[in-house]
Amino acid sequence: MHTITRRTLLTAALTKSLFPNDDTLRAGIARRKIPAVVASFASDSKTLYAGAFGTRDSSGVPVRLDSIFAIASMTKAVTTVAALQLVEQGKLTLDEPVAKYLPKLANLEVLAGFTPNGKAELRPAATPVTLRHLLTHTSGFCYDIWDADMSRYASQQPPPDSAKIGPLMFEPGKRWQYGQGCDWAGRLVEAITGATLEDYFQEKILRPLGMLDTSYILPAAKFDRLVARYQRQPSGEFQQAPRTLPTPPKTFNGGGGLYSTAADYIRFMQMILNHGGRILQPKTVEQMSVNQIGDLTAGKMKTFKPETSSEVDIQPGHTEKWGLGFLINTTPYSGGRSAGSLAWAGLFNTYYWIDPKRRRCGVIMMQYLPFVDRDATGLFDDFEKSVYRA
Repeated sequence: MHTITRRTLLTAALTKSLFPNDDTLRAGIARRKIPAVVASFASDSKTLYAGAFGTRDSSGVPVRLDSIFAIASMTKAVTTVAALQLVEQGKLTLDEPVAKYLPKLANLEVLAGFTPNGKAELRPAATPVTLRHLLTHTSGFCYDIWDADMSRYASQQPPPDSAKIGPLMFEPGKRWQYGQGCDWAGRLVEAITGATLEDYFQEKILRPLGMLDTSYILPAAKFDRLVARYQRQPSGEFQQAPRTLPTPPKTFNGGGGLYSTAADYIRFMQMILNHGGRILQPKTVEQMSVNQIGDLTAGKMKTFKPETSSEVDIQPGHTEKWGLGFLINTTPYSGGRSAGSLAWAGLFNTYYWIDPKRRRCGVIMMQYLPFVDRDATGLFDDFEKSVYRA
């Protein structure tokens, strides 16, 4: 404990001298009344800034640089790396039907529309789902939070058959719509390797990168570092969810579920900045970093569950694309990342970006709903501009 405390104090003193504008986060959460934030900014070889402000929970325990957050969909990039490792090994390809390995994904149906009385009409899918579809959110598997048809379908009475896979909301490859593609990519990794995602990630990605605080399982010894989750109320106040030790999951989800720290995720992003390091081949990282969806547009999502997510428009007025696992901005952010940067986020307002042009990456972690809450994205924007300015 004493070693961690001294290191934390040393880091705080060092970053304060490097960043005279370091009040961005401290003042930002006070003004926006956000319970806690931990953020970090790095080059491809070293951490340039790390800061932790606010409290772990309502008890008033301060957050730390090594505080642990549920990173939700930031898991998807790790799952993408795992699947692409198998592509490199020749165990599968990006464009073959995944039903070859996951028979449940054979003979899928597509939503054709709704009858006048609201009943869903389905037809057989003409296009088989591929790994490329799963990793680019063009498979037709959609979250009901952000897709009108899926929201309507999921709300039908009686409810859809939970044992049945799908249906797809569109023919694979025809649209970009954020969804459960990486869930199935994770199952694909498990089917081919015979290992659980937890075991595979630890052996092939997390431990080799030194991401020792990243896992689907939070051990009791680390519980004191777990940041509480909150829900913003209609009044604007935050209500804390009960802070209890998470029960270890019986299955592991490629689309979400990891716990991690800002420092660990920096290591993951530095691997991408360093063209894959010992984890991926440079040509694979190049594929991840270029547009894989053609003329389609990514990153804009209307919400159908406003208590869970606000409207998503990552860069209003601009067009984004999707690579393999990452959102790609086609124009630079004012005062921030370069065009061609890679990014995504987690439902509880955790965000990251990777700027290959300037060899920089950043992550900011908060822990509340709704996603893309105005204050969360405002603090994120302030943080990004402050570190580039510095």
